[in-house]
Amino acid sequence: MTIDVITFGCRLNTVESEVMKEKAKAAGLDNAVLVNTCAVTGEAVRQARQAIRRARRENPEARIIVSGCAAQTDPDMFAAMGEVDLVIGNMEKLGEAAYRDTAPAGADFGIGGLEKVRVNDIMSVTDTAGHLIEGIEGRTRAFVQVQNGCDHRCTFCIIPYGRGNSRSVPMGDAVDQIRRIVENGYREVVLTGVDLTSWGQDLPGAPKLGRLIRQVLKNVPDLERLRISSIDSIEVDPEFMAAIAEEERLMPHFHLSLQSGDDLILKRMKRRHLRADTIAFTDEVRRLRPDVVFGADIIAGFPTETEDAFANSLKIVDDCGLTHLHVFPYSPRPGTPAARMPQLDKALVKDRAARLREAGETALMRHFSAEVGRERRVLVERDGLGRSEHFTLVEIDGGAVGDIVPARITGHTERSLRAVALAA
Repeated sequence: MTIDVITFGCRLNTVESEVMKEKAKAAGLDNAVLVNTCAVTGEAVRQARQAIRRARRENPEARIIVSGCAAQTDPDMFAAMGEVDLVIGNMEKLGEAAYRDTAPAGADFGIGGLEKVRVNDIMSVTDTAGHLIEGIEGRTRAFVQVQNGCDHRCTFCIIPYGRGNSRSVPMGDAVDQIRRIVENGYREVVLTGVDLTSWGQDLPGAPKLGRLIRQVLKNVPDLERLRISSIDSIEVDPEFMAAIAEEERLMPHFHLSLQSGDDLILKRMKRRHLRADTIAFTDEVRRLRPDVVFGADIIAGFPTETEDAFANSLKIVDDCGLTHLHVFPYSPRPGTPAARMPQLDKALVKDRAARLREAGETALMRHFSAEVGRERRVLVERDGLGRSEHFTLVEIDGGAVGDIVPARITGHTERSLRAVALAA
């Protein structure tokens, strides 16, 4: 049975691609290419369309089924592509039914043999994630989805219309899944979600993410490393902060949904934090956990962004001591308020993104230099390559794939640290 999956976008999509593959196999689907799309930027959509065309050229007899956030928000665009056989929604892709009754490539689907779109109204979905998995093929760390959707409406973001409103996986279900994953040999687990720090708001008693972190570490004692995906720092609760200070198995790397370093732009984005909030958060976390490193998402060239506003985004890299930067040139998403705001020249947006990336590279080199001579524990992901506690890429000369290896950092390249394994 041949089912290939092409994944774009976030870690949540990585998890869901594994679910898609499992469900398609269970439904008896064969000779198919599943394309799991992303809608964050116009470039992500363009790349998905390009991959679909390439998949058809390379697999002329295969069924091509498209899903993900871009397919959820604009299914007709993908359905109009001659290469596509079926478009399914973000909820439909997680069940077997969507993959049953699939005709050969090029055929029509649905009632009357004409409809090839199976996309529900995502805002009507209230179910939590019932598609728990026990690992991801070919990976040494496991991503565990504990939350989906988003109740916020940032002016630049189309993702709530692709994911729906916020929904949380109950604490007991999440802990049970992580326990099974650890029993299957995984040494590190990453908690993921669309708006992870909103976890629990829809559950009885409205528990906070910090409580989930504590319960996972308490009830799965064999879990060696717990990592948290992107967080909204303004929503971090006191128990989360206590876990940062006290739980050594909680990795000292946090990726911030920052988006801008300028207060006026943050307000126009309809974010819930200001510049000072982020600086105060990073200062406090660094006080509690001095070895912490931070990453951040930053958008360059948001509508109305002046040179002074952009300078504030550049400056916040140093003010917060950021290490791992994800830079996004602003891309107008149809239907969002920001798309109707006065847009900047594309060349200017591109230039600002390049300047932000340069600042990020400088910060990363500073982190690399500071790591030389230190001892770290490296999770080996493939032969000769792994990640430290800080999610820093490390070239290492020893250790089997899946092992956590004590190592001394001896130097670095432009992309990674270099290390030698130490005796356990």
